[in-house]
Amino acid sequence: MELTEHELRVLGCLIEKQMTTPDYYPMSLNGLTMACNQKSNRDPVVDYTETEVVDAVDGLRGRGLARTVHGKGDRVLKYRHVVTESLEISDRQAAVLAVLMLRGDQTLGELRSRTGRYVEFVDLDDVAAELETLSAAETPLALRLERRPGENEARYRQLLGVHTDPTPVAAEPGYTEHDRVAELETELFELRERVERMERELGL
Repeated sequence: MELTEHELRVLGCLIEKQMTTPDYYPMSLNGLTMACNQKSNRDPVVDYTETEVVDAVDGLRGRGLARTVHGKGDRVLKYRHVVTESLEISDRQAAVLAVLMLRGDQTLGELRSRTGRYVEFVDLDDVAAELETLSAAETPLALRLERRPGENEARYRQLLGVHTDPTPVAAEPGYTEHDRVAELETELFELRERVERMERELGL
């Protein structure tokens, strides 16, 4: 499967909004276009037209990944994804893929942090288990990338469609700001896990 950049963005938005704002799902064309172009939780930020979004939805429908909905009382056509049924994956796996589609390659810590609005992962191992399942599928949907020079953690990439290669990191001593933030996120999650484990053991 080789989704286009537009198809990836639209599909990621449909999954995201289903899980984070279910009251506004399925989505109207206007809502879906705004979701594609929002400035938060997106990398890169884009400026799609409604025509481009419709074309992307049509492409997803042709691949069996999205459907149109015209429910009773609806004034406009709405759109929904059928990723979990079509690809036979869980909601948790769909959440991971959505973040990878909307934000590009991610570390385990980044994925756990950024899927927090979608679903709950107990710890980093929980995220890794879902990624392993996605990677081991008959048609792999995710890939673990080797660490690049200057990075402390491996990243993961979705394999549903096109991706933009990140700017190479110079192989020089010290952390970049991005490395430091990723490291702090991971440390924070590990500390939270320890506290939660201690609370469970103490019956708190």
